[in-house]
Amino acid sequence: MTKRIGVYPGTFDPVTNGHMDIIQRATKVVDHLIVGVARNAGKGPLFSTEERVEMVREDIAGLRPNGTHIEVRPFESLLMHFAIDMNASVIIRGLRAVSDFEYEFQMAGMNARLNPKVETVFLMASDRHQFISSRFVKEIGRLGGDITHFVSARVAEHLAQRFAQLSDPEDQAKRIQTFKA
Repeated sequence: MTKRIGVYPGTFDPVTNGHMDIIQRATKVVDHLIVGVARNAGKGPLFSTEERVEMVREDIAGLRPNGTHIEVRPFESLLMHFAIDMNASVIIRGLRAVSDFEYEFQMAGMNARLNPKVETVFLMASDRHQFISSRFVKEIGRLGGDITHFVSARVAEHLAQRFAQLSDPEDQAKRIQTFKA
């Protein structure tokens, strides 16, 4: 029997409970799931690619994968090239709201033109996760709000440490000197 390999791509800056819900549910669709952590420096991530990969790995360690092998890999290529390199036949995408649909629909169409052998499968966010986005989590955390309902305790700790670093005057001075160099 041929194994169905799927790729769930994202920036995961940081990984949220919504992402984890999609990962858990994707294990019902594929035999091997590759969580692709995009480098995507253009988005100005709060965490390095390596930090984001590690956070996803930490969070998936507690999942019950329904017999599905899950791995986490960074990538910086075109998503379709990454999917082909991974021998994937499925790209998993999560949809939170109608606003996500238009963008995701266009991306799925472009990917189908690039390689019609790779299907895009959309999983609707669970109702308790529809409003969660990494952007909102970072903003709430940066302003001192409680993010424990939106991310794992480990991710909340990573965020708290990062925000503490960013607010440290000595660290800020070092970053300014680095930019001037």
